[in-house]
Amino acid sequence: MRIVRMKASFGGLRNRELALGEGLNIIEAPNEGGKSTWSAFLRAMLYGVNTKERDRQGYIAEKNRYQPWGGGPMEGSVELIWQGQSITLRRSAKGSTPFGQFEAVYTDTQEPVPGLTGANAGEVLTGVPREVFERSAFVGQGGAAIDGAPALEARIAALASSGEEDVSYSQVERRLRDWLNRRKHNKTGLIPRLEGELAEIDAALARQAKAFRLSQEAKREIDRLQAEHRLLEAERDAHLARAMAQRRERWEAAQAALAQAQGQVDNLEAERTRHGPPPDRDTLKKAQEELNALNALHTSRRLTESQLEEARAAEAEAEAAAEDPLFPELTPDQAWQQASEDAEAAERTPRTGGLYAGGGILLAAGAAALVLGIAGVLPALWMGLALCGVGLAAGAALLAAAGTAKKRAAAAAAEILARYEAESPQDILGRANAYRESRVVAEQAAKKREELERTLSELNQRDEATRSRLLELVHPFAPGVTDSFGVSAALSRALNLDEKLSTARVRLEGAKKLADSLPRPEDTAADPGVEPRFDPAETAARLTAAEGELSRLRGGLAMAQGELNTLGAPEEFRARREAVTEELERRRAEYDAIAAALAALEGAHGQLQARFSPALNRRAGELLSRLTGGKYDKVALTQQFEALAEEHDGLTPRRALALSQGTADQLYLAVRLAVCGLVLPGDDPCPLVLDDALANFDDGRCALALALLEELGRERQILLFTCHTREAALLAEHPGVSIQTLQS
Repeated sequence: MRIVRMKASFGGLRNRELALGEGLNIIEAPNEGGKSTWSAFLRAMLYGVNTKERDRQGYIAEKNRYQPWGGGPMEGSVELIWQGQSITLRRSAKGSTPFGQFEAVYTDTQEPVPGLTGANAGEVLTGVPREVFERSAFVGQGGAAIDGAPALEARIAALASSGEEDVSYSQVERRLRDWLNRRKHNKTGLIPRLEGELAEIDAALARQAKAFRLSQEAKREIDRLQAEHRLLEAERDAHLARAMAQRRERWEAAQAALAQAQGQVDNLEAERTRHGPPPDRDTLKKAQEELNALNALHTSRRLTESQLEEARAAEAEAEAAAEDPLFPELTPDQAWQQASEDAEAAERTPRTGGLYAGGGILLAAGAAALVLGIAGVLPALWMGLALCGVGLAAGAALLAAAGTAKKRAAAAAAEILARYEAESPQDILGRANAYRESRVVAEQAAKKREELERTLSELNQRDEATRSRLLELVHPFAPGVTDSFGVSAALSRALNLDEKLSTARVRLEGAKKLADSLPRPEDTAADPGVEPRFDPAETAARLTAAEGELSRLRGGLAMAQGELNTLGAPEEFRARREAVTEELERRRAEYDAIAAALAALEGAHGQLQARFSPALNRRAGELLSRLTGGKYDKVALTQQFEALAEEHDGLTPRRALALSQGTADQLYLAVRLAVCGLVLPGDDPCPLVLDDALANFDDGRCALALALLEELGRERQILLFTCHTREAALLAEHPGVSIQTLQS
């Protein structure tokens, strides 16, 4: 078998294509460049995807790991040459199953290839099942080691033990164990089955006797219970007839209550909407609140009116108290100005001091002139007398003028004081101040009266607006209302009717629920006239118990009779028991003989395993010698499939763990290649897939490995995926090698 071309939408591959040549193919790509994905794709195209595998810690199942990254279904095709013909394999999704749809056709004609299915394609094309392919021809990344897979072990063991792939210890051993297990394997096989059959026969004989006894007891108990059941049925019917009578009474009462409640609702609705439908309850409640506010407003208005009358009286009183004939229609300031001037006038004294002083001086001068005349100082006495007379006359005149002026001033002051009815000028100012204070009181009284008048006007306006609004609200359902009392009555009546209607509707709803919960009683049979021994519940319970017991007894009787019918006659069981006993003894003898043969075979195989697979070890040693340049030339494979390597001149084999990583990989690659040669079909061999299998090889041994692979490539196609460029460089000039680089 040779791969020609692969096309894939698989994992990171999106509609990618890979063409391959014959012999050795080196496919170079960087890490995460699709190498492992192409390897997994080829395996999936051959053997399908394991849909039963599940994700687990640190591992993603293949069906999830290789879902196309860009979305869309997992699908692809592989064109290959098989048995000299070109065929194409196609896989795609089937429902939610990845790669569940399979098709195999001849490439040229697109006719189906007979016998190839999605389940068997890999095994038919490669000649081996999936586990053998994975552990021989398919070397995944970091997976060069092999293990003891059952299918691979069977092929290797056949070759190692007999030299023939079709004849092996495993097959013989498996056949003997199959024969042994057929006779006895835990609780299965012919012997346990015969033992079980013998036990069943004995049990059947015991069941037969027991079934006969139980059937007789059941018949007697059934007869007794049937009589009791008939009596309980009569008592139940009596209870039922009486209960139905009571139920009819309750139903009729419920229907009457329903009719009454409906009539009450209808009457209240008619009364409520007699003149027109009232507003909703909230609106009525709000209107009542406004009416209450209106009543409060009336109270405020009456209070304001009373206060206004008092204010008007107080204003009149203050105005009367503020009137003073001395200050007619004068402002307080004007009155104060007048009183100040009058007080000043009343307090003013005429200036008569000069007159009195002048008069005195003149009188003194006259007297002095007379003295001078008499004393002879003056030239003549008459001169003294004349001067004395003039001085006395002038002095007397001045004194008289002073007295007159003083009298006039006193009279004017007295007149002012008399006018003010005051005793002093300060009393005049006091009267003016009293006038001013009384005017202030009168003005304050006037302001208070004005404020109360404004308040009363506002209250009257609010009263009128509220009253009009309330009348407008109630007129649709109370057209005769004209005042607040009517509004109040209408609102109360509407709310009362609404409350009654709500109550009536609740009552109606309850009556409906009650009526609906009580179905119309059906006519029942007449009372049988039996006086029940128990109440209805106990009668029903006893009847149910009796029916259950009758059912159980009848079932038990049927089972017992069925058991008797099924089991048959005791004579047949005894004859069968004798035959089974003879067969059991014969099978036990066979079991002992097969067990002895198997023990002998295991002993012989143990000796054969001491020199396990000389051919495999020899071929693996030859390949390892070529891979290591002759340093290691012997390989031994243990029963646990652990590979051991021995140096050319070494004394003891070395385990893989004791080797370098590169040498260990070379050891397991040699074993793999040897296994491929032994277990894979030689005719039309399947390709060998190597994913970075040479990564840990040094340059020298890498060249040796490539030379070996190039040689093996003449026999089968080899796909070597690598992330390095050295492989391509080493074989760049070799015509039989196909080299290509994958684009990331």
